[in-house]
Amino acid sequence: MKHLLQRVLFYLFTAWAAITVNFFIPRLIPGDPVQALIARYKGQMSSDAIASLYVLFGIDKHASLWSDYLKYWKQLAHGDLGLSFTSFPTPVSEIIASSLPWTLALVGITTIISFLLGTGLGVIAGWRRGSWVDGLLPVTTFLSSIPYFWLGLVAIALLAGPGSYFPSSGGYEPGLVPAFDSYFLSSAIQHSILPALTILISSVSGWILSMRNMMVTVAAEDYITVAHAKGLPERRVALSYAARNALLPNVSGFALALGFIVGGTLLVEIVFSYPGLGFQLFRAVGAKDYPLMQGIFLVITISVLVANLLADVAYLMLDPRTRKEG
Repeated sequence: MKHLLQRVLFYLFTAWAAITVNFFIPRLIPGDPVQALIARYKGQMSSDAIASLYVLFGIDKHASLWSDYLKYWKQLAHGDLGLSFTSFPTPVSEIIASSLPWTLALVGITTIISFLLGTGLGVIAGWRRGSWVDGLLPVTTFLSSIPYFWLGLVAIALLAGPGSYFPSSGGYEPGLVPAFDSYFLSSAIQHSILPALTILISSVSGWILSMRNMMVTVAAEDYITVAHAKGLPERRVALSYAARNALLPNVSGFALALGFIVGGTLLVEIVFSYPGLGFQLFRAVGAKDYPLMQGIFLVITISVLVANLLADVAYLMLDPRTRKEG
């Protein structure tokens, strides 16, 4: 319990540091975002209108940095992430709320499937060395070294195009209104197949390799030899003794992977123009939309910290030695 409390305090401190850094990011970028917005629309505005924009965006040139910092924390406490410059006057929180489900659905589902599939195949490959699954290692090693976005480009070149079932971009058919009906859901699934396969093929290989290597290491331990000597069934030794202990590093990696789900696989979303957080971040950087960048960075940071905390909790539950040390 002491160990868990220490980790919680550590992550709270890290969250404070990350939020503080996030506060300074737009203030360290050269340029004036309000003037950039005016220049983009090429409009002539009065001094009163320009002053109103500064107030609206929460930028006060006469306020101290400390007062701006306190105001930023007050806004966060009320769930206010500011207004997007590119989608003005839409709040950043609304843009994130509309993009987050796309990333969670695409990257979240593929991460869970790749973890379960890769871990299962890794157990078989490590326990039954020389089997057909173990013979797939050269292929999985090759696939795990290929970047997601490159596989995406290959998939578009080979499988997408005129007359193909697989769309090359977007999250759904243009003209459809997002809703929980058969037309929209079937279109969304159709558009997600190629990016999902791209992520799945690359990520499942890594889980297979890591789990296979851990199974080989664990299989040489003394307690596995003792379990065999007791005459326990092969399946019980493989699952209850070997796989349970070999699973610890993969569980930690899976918890961290869950944290990066929120950030999405940025390049995959860019390649397929998929309407997730990664694609929104790419557009925000190109348009110098500081509030949107700031909001997305904050959401990604908090999700990674929560995932790290979940990884620590998983270790506490699966490894008795950690509980004794705590």
